Amino acid sequence: MKYLKQLKNKNLSKEICLLRIDLNIQNEDLRGIKNGLKQAIPFRIKAILPTIKFLIDRGARVVILSHRGRPNPPKLGDYKPQITNYKELTLKPFVGIFSKLLKQKVIFADLNSINTTKIKNSKPGSIFLLENLRFFKGEEENNAAFAEKLAKLGTFYVNDAFAVSHRKNASVAAITKFLPSYAGFQLEKEIENLTAVMKKPKKPLIIVMGGAKISDKIGLIKNFVKKTDAFLTGGGIANTFLAALGMPVGESLYEKNMIPEARKILKEAPKKIFLPIDFVLDKKKILDIGPKTAELYSKKIQSAKTIIWNGPMGKFEDKKFAQGTYKIAKAILQNKKAKIIIGGGETLASLQTKNYKLQINVFLSTGGGAMLEYLSGLKLPGIESLK
Repeated sequence: MKYLKQLKNKNLSKEICLLRIDLNIQNEDLRGIKNGLKQAIPFRIKAILPTIKFLIDRGARVVILSHRGRPNPPKLGDYKPQITNYKELTLKPFVGIFSKLLKQKVIFADLNSINTTKIKNSKPGSIFLLENLRFFKGEEENNAAFAEKLAKLGTFYVNDAFAVSHRKNASVAAITKFLPSYAGFQLEKEIENLTAVMKKPKKPLIIVMGGAKISDKIGLIKNFVKKTDAFLTGGGIANTFLAALGMPVGESLYEKNMIPEARKILKEAPKKIFLPIDFVLDKKKILDIGPKTAELYSKKIQSAKTIIWNGPMGKFEDKKFAQGTYKIAKAILQNKKAKIIIGGGETLASLQTKNYKLQINVFLSTGGGAMLEYLSGLKLPGIESLK
């Protein structure tokens, strides 16, 4: 695999880089930036800036490729008349954001109007942002013709979108067949850090799992069940395990269809699956872990040498049910000796609400599903295609 850092001594002023990033960020998460709050810049945007600056500093013209959300109805090429949620999913809001962060004009264009001549005639170091690629059918179909159409706009390709590298999309996988391709700085960090905790984790290894679905984390559990010392559970995942034990969960969020799988895991590794011992309840719903559970989990976390965290402990968006998540976050970040990997959109959002200071031993992954699939031992199309 080739890495972008290999071009550090190159003059790229005659090159056009197609840079795949992930801007799958909702409008409400961008409001803070518009109000001038630096701490409100989503981590995915912060993480891509070093790669963009590296490219424009060497004179490359950069064409940013990304998707956002799930357009409705299905893409039909000439997207504007067809996409009913166009205003929600357009990438236009990011023009002003990148212009401000990079202190230069960013040119917005769609695939039907942009061409190589226009890009070539721009100044070295110019930045273009293409409209949401999922407005076109060929993107999610990994269509080779669509990938080739994209590839004709540039002279080389960089994937710095780990969060979508588990998707077999045209701008992630098929495009590498048509251009010299490299892994960007963030993607390189993701591979390096996630591989390290998979292959040589220092013990004790503690995995903190929250969020809604146990089905998303089955692969992670199976791949780490012999390596980890403990799985500390919360959220809908814990509720599904509790239901599997025959305990009442009321109207709490859990996956009924995953109860047989949960029972199997509990039978195979009964001493490694830790469940909450108290809860914060509201209207017959478990919405957070209780203080005794937070204390128990914190003690486990304090002794860890490797920590992986994906998923909040409860409904952290509501302050009444956020204390469990905050206490776990505090315990994790106070452990200065452990190698810490934190990932998942909600998990990172919970950190951002408190504006925690992160030490050098903490790696924030830009991926949620991609991180879980990678840690499950699966091969990600976006990474494999770079090889």
